[in-house]
Amino acid sequence: MMAYEYRRGRRSCLAVVSLALILLLAAPTAAQDRPLTLDEAVKLALERNERALATREDVLAAEARVAQARSFFLPAITSTSTYTRRAYETRRIVGGSEVIIQRFNALSESIALSQTLFDARSLTSLAAVRAQRNAQVAAATESRRQLAFEVSQAFLATLGASQVREASARRFTFAGQNLEAAQARFAAGLASVNDVTRAELEYATAEVGLTQVQGQVETSTLQLAYLLDAPEAVRAALVVPEFLIEAASAEAADPEALVEEALARRLDVGSLRWLATSQRALARLPMLGWLPSLSANGQYRLTNESSFNNRNWNWSLGATLSWSIFDGGARFSQQRERKALARLADLDLQAATRKVDVDVREALVLLANQRASLRQATVAQEVAQKNAAETAELYRQGLASALEVADANVSLFEAEVALVQERYGLGTAFLNLEAALGLDPFGKEPRK
Repeated sequence: MMAYEYRRGRRSCLAVVSLALILLLAAPTAAQDRPLTLDEAVKLALERNERALATREDVLAAEARVAQARSFFLPAITSTSTYTRRAYETRRIVGGSEVIIQRFNALSESIALSQTLFDARSLTSLAAVRAQRNAQVAAATESRRQLAFEVSQAFLATLGASQVREASARRFTFAGQNLEAAQARFAAGLASVNDVTRAELEYATAEVGLTQVQGQVETSTLQLAYLLDAPEAVRAALVVPEFLIEAASAEAADPEALVEEALARRLDVGSLRWLATSQRALARLPMLGWLPSLSANGQYRLTNESSFNNRNWNWSLGATLSWSIFDGGARFSQQRERKALARLADLDLQAATRKVDVDVREALVLLANQRASLRQATVAQEVAQKNAAETAELYRQGLASALEVADANVSLFEAEVALVQERYGLGTAFLNLEAALGLDPFGKEPRK
């Protein structure tokens, strides 16, 4: 009886452990099978991709450089402790009292303080470093924004390849059915052997096409997984971003107004603007060397040895005026170099500003063309689908040949592929417009 109870209890424990393992294994599987949306894909990339992580480090480094430049205007305090061992002591009589001038074991403590009161070059350098920090923040946000667009385009490309694969699978299935029908009609003496040969050719072509498209799907999936740094996330189905297709179908605003918005919003232009500001500030540095710099300093010293005045402490205050009168003409060469760099920065900013206008107008033209192409592809797919159905019915009635059925099947496949390409091409065109306007893939201003 006890052995039976033991075996029963053991089986119960095994059952509980097995159930727990099943639940633990099922949870990741369920998470992997959950469909992946575009919003989630972009979020994963911004959290995991090395480019996004690197931008945060760039900003931290820029903030550290600002703190370093600001520290020049704060006081510097230095403490120095000294121990000295001597071979003998020195004693003197001062004012009727014996004073130890030098001890065997001498201890001293010195605290020095220095403070810059005025330095025109350092003030200008701080302004330049702050501008560089602002440029780095804008560039980091722009880099994350561009990564989000790369993910969005890879997401659409993977979706498009998947739907082309579905169209290829339908073509392959239809080609197989057509081949079976041709073989049956040939066996019944209702069709020639050429119908069977043509059906076999279409079946083989459809099979090759399906294999090639499957490779394209795997390649695009690998690229998307690389951007997300989450291979497990792309194994699930991708959710079609209908909001993107719907937004792309809406008519755009006036081009002039869009260009003005883009100029005010584009972070890459903003980064170049801050860099130009920094270079202009640095161009003023060499000539500011003609101005003197003023600093103050103080010192307090304490020791266990007395001086002739019988005191073991002392302090002092002072001011230093430093003026570089002649430096061999180096500052003039530095000024020419800095001015040239400032002009280069202004030219880069000017070119980027003009490029914004081109980007917005090109994106609008591409979007309009894609809208027209999508309408035409939709009509062509509907006609091809109707033609394929009618040709298949005529073939069953013996009024059409296998060649006509195969041609109708190929036309339907090509129309479906074209519709998929134009549909996601419209989404890509809309993404290009949002990128040109300085927005993120969801039509919002990127957060810094």
